[in-house]
Amino acid sequence: MPTISINCQDFEQLLGKARAASTPITAADIEGWLPLVKGELKDQDLELGELRIELQDGNRPDLWSCEGMARQVRIKLQGKPSSYPFFKSRHRPKRRLHVAPGLEEVRPYVAACAAIGYRVTEVGLAQLIQTQEKLGELFGRKRHTISIGVYQLPQIVFPVTYALVKPDEARFTPLGFEEKLSLGEILAVHPKGIEYGPIIAGHERVPLLRDGEGQVLSLPPIINSREIGEVKVGDQELFVEVTGTDLLMVILTLNILAANLADRGATIEAVEVVYPYKTRLGKTVRTPFDFGQARVIPIKTIESALGQRLGSEEVCRALSAYGYEARSAGNKVSVKPPPYRNDQMHAVDVVEDVAISRGYGAFTPLMPSQFTVGSLSRVEQVSDRVRDLMVGVGFQEIISNILSSRQELCDRMRLTGTAWEQLLEVDNVMSQSFACLRQWITPSLLRVESASTRAFYPHRLFEVGEVAVLDPTDDQGSRTVLTLGALVTHANANFSEIHSCLDLLLYYLGYPYTLEPIHHPSFLGGRAGQIISQSKAVGLIGELHPEVLEQWQVGMPGVVFELSVDALAEGT
Repeated sequence: MPTISINCQDFEQLLGKARAASTPITAADIEGWLPLVKGELKDQDLELGELRIELQDGNRPDLWSCEGMARQVRIKLQGKPSSYPFFKSRHRPKRRLHVAPGLEEVRPYVAACAAIGYRVTEVGLAQLIQTQEKLGELFGRKRHTISIGVYQLPQIVFPVTYALVKPDEARFTPLGFEEKLSLGEILAVHPKGIEYGPIIAGHERVPLLRDGEGQVLSLPPIINSREIGEVKVGDQELFVEVTGTDLLMVILTLNILAANLADRGATIEAVEVVYPYKTRLGKTVRTPFDFGQARVIPIKTIESALGQRLGSEEVCRALSAYGYEARSAGNKVSVKPPPYRNDQMHAVDVVEDVAISRGYGAFTPLMPSQFTVGSLSRVEQVSDRVRDLMVGVGFQEIISNILSSRQELCDRMRLTGTAWEQLLEVDNVMSQSFACLRQWITPSLLRVESASTRAFYPHRLFEVGEVAVLDPTDDQGSRTVLTLGALVTHANANFSEIHSCLDLLLYYLGYPYTLEPIHHPSFLGGRAGQIISQSKAVGLIGELHPEVLEQWQVGMPGVVFELSVDALAEGT
């Protein structure tokens, strides 16, 4: 979650006349408002009047700045949304930005605006830089999805062109450097080029922003030009652009920046972006752009979720005091979020904002109608007992992930192509290393053992954890089983040793069992067995096959057993 630094005096100025008190704002005042932004005070510097606030909502990038938090508090104090007329203006913008063909394959979207009349202060510049970094790094996934550029407007000749060029076709002085470099040199030697260059790697041509006279504004998403893109204290006319791969995210980011600058007194002037290809908003897009749409929500839905009768007037009042355009429509309410928000995916998101706006203290508390006493389930009681006994006989416990890979669960265990390789796989995985749910514990034990070859032998490891077992008779097609797995490795490890450990464990648990020989690809022939209890197989035991040990780069013989803890809980 983002952590934002703000200045108390700056916050007070952004609140403006919404706060009637004449005394200076304090850290305690701000802390009292933090529930409105789902924030938590993490640190403060009383001498400098600075606060560090951690925000608990990653879906509200509009709050990731002093301006955004002050806006939310200001709206609540004045009881109605702030006005941003530039979102509703229908006048054709006097400035244009042309997008050249080919960018749809590299970084297709751009949005821009001009901000005039706000004299940049030292605190304001620090906030602008912080917002630019937070949005680019967190919301923009380290500039992959969106990146931001801010420039000195008077030096730019319109129309601006967003085009593709070869790395050796243009040169400019990047921020932080004194001499001009080619685009290829910037990608190779500039710190930002090294860090963000992979975003546009693999393309023969790279994006470039230039004005009507050919002056370079920036190499998106890498670095601005020093001549035009270095904003300083005292500047009063700014040009802001956002490029990226998702049109709505690009426009939302620009809307947030435009609202922030407007809150500081700037007049926002739109820019007309002209595309050579179709976008979901057409070929010509006026930015900033209000893409929010009103939705109708039954009052009953809100009241049911909050457990309290409110009525349409109270709901509209609460939502208006949180920034929405809200109006009553009988037993329903029509709500439209502000243009700098795009986080309402479900009616419950609006319900949450009603609760935040009213304050959770406004709800009447109810005492529980039922009295319950919590206790451990039978299977947890047995698993705790198993852990105590395993530690008592000299084993060390490990805890590992239930997610693993087919290579570890099957290939390294000699199960590929056998009936034992059936796995529950994760659809649309992000990483093949976590593509399957493990069907037994032994691979997890061997993963730890393979990293422990320098430790003194013998090694005695165990884990009590969950495994996923395919089961066509189950409603979900699979079952989660709590399982005990134990591994012993040293030069003389053998079946008799691991059998004695199993026998001792089950003796103290009072759990009768027998062993039946089986053939299992992961074990040596004639050295593997099934653990049987009440005519049901509840586990495996055996000496690991040398090929399995070689696959895991384990240089000592190994013996294992696995046992269903769920079965133990049922039978003891």
